[in-house]
Amino acid sequence: MSIKPWIEPLQARWSSLGERERIGLSVAVLAVAIALLWQLMLAPALLTLRNAETQGRALDAQLQQVQALQKQAQALKAQPKLGYDEALRTLTNATQQTLGANAELSVTAERAKVTLKGASADSLARWLAQARLNARSLPLQAQLQRTTSATGTVWSGVLVMSLPPR
Repeated sequence: MSIKPWIEPLQARWSSLGERERIGLSVAVLAVAIALLWQLMLAPALLTLRNAETQGRALDAQLQQVQALQKQAQALKAQPKLGYDEALRTLTNATQQTLGANAELSVTAERAKVTLKGASADSLARWLAQARLNARSLPLQAQLQRTTSATGTVWSGVLVMSLPPR
């Protein structure tokens, strides 16, 4: 396919135009070319450049959070392993001190079942942190219901926690 059949009529039309018309058409084509160049190449690049600082700060914040989690994971790995009895004692103490009468703990083999009755969100969060850090116990199963009342949000249900092997 040749371009020549397309160009010849355009050249003939260009030659038939007056000097003012050629200048006006040249300016119009140049304006369209500049607008296309702006829309397709420069505007996206400038937008990226404008957003780069904000995105950089967000990525720095994410990096700091990941590094903090990495340090926490390394600290957990460095802790000596707990035996079954010590982990159970620590979990029992944390349950009594943090959740008090709002929780009941029962143990079967290497699992501890904690039944919650109206535990506050703050005390539950503190208890989970203590169970993870001090007793090295993680939730295996959770069936919790959240209830909002005038005094705040409370949680009821059952948590099954892991314990080290005997």
